[in-house]
Amino acid sequence: MSDDEQKMAIIRKAFQMFDTTKSGFIETIKIATILNTMGQLFDETELNSLITKNDPDRTGQVNFDGFCDIANHFLEEDPDDESTQQELKEAFRLYDREGNGYITTGTLKEILAALDDNLSSRDLDGIIAEIDTDGSGTVDFDEFMEMMTGD
Repeated sequence: MSDDEQKMAIIRKAFQMFDTTKSGFIETIKIATILNTMGQLFDETELNSLITKNDPDRTGQVNFDGFCDIANHFLEEDPDDESTQQELKEAFRLYDREGNGYITTGTLKEILAALDDNLSSRDLDGIIAEIDTDGSGTVDFDEFMEMMTGD
């Protein structure tokens, strides 16, 4: 898979995680959270102007193409796999407060619920089941990495 294909896979996975109603749109207020979850640094002003460009009617939502445009703007600087993995490690460490090398699915559920208050308990359980592939009740870095990169 080329760098571009991998980047698109990451962006698509992030979009799908937050498009819980499968409407083809995500709320613009969640984009900063998504970028943070991806371990991506961004300038707030720059982000807001990109959101305005991709949501000219101020609907509060962007489709996948709009999200791609925004995410690509911030991901461009950094195409190599190692730095992407490093950024994901940093994001994971934020949630693995005790430094155990994993986060509980309960913690992940809280994070996802906080990121999107429209997620029902059933939606959250579905996301968790998809992520916690071994059913351990915890998500290790590899599972987290797979969730974020789709590898």
